[in-house]
Amino acid sequence: MTICCFIRYEIEPSRRDAFRRYATAWASIIPRLGGHCVGYFLPHEGDNAQAWGLVAFDDLAAYERYRARLKRDPAALENLAFAARECFIRREWRTFTEVVAEAFERPAAAAADASRTA
Repeated sequence: MTICCFIRYEIEPSRRDAFRRYATAWASIIPRLGGHCVGYFLPHEGDNAQAWGLVAFDDLAAYERYRARLKRDPAALENLAFAARECFIRREWRTFTEVVAEAFERPAAAAADASRTA
């Protein structure tokens, strides 16, 4: 992956369950349409009105192909309609970031191994 679409959501805090359902649906839709679903995240502590979604792509052209498929996909359109109908997303921002390959998806196991030898 070379780019990541970082989506920041302002959500209705009392509607976390609806956002969870929305995010869960994207977990199967995004890969089927050509994106790498890095993950969706709900607030745990602190600001309870911000959630995030991260979707990675090989390049901007791959993202554009994904967006074209998304606009025609019945499951994607239904998920977007669900969000509009239920009004649990107040605002949404998208930022495209460049993936630092050397620091992408590094497992915690390396840190755990290091602590055992110390």
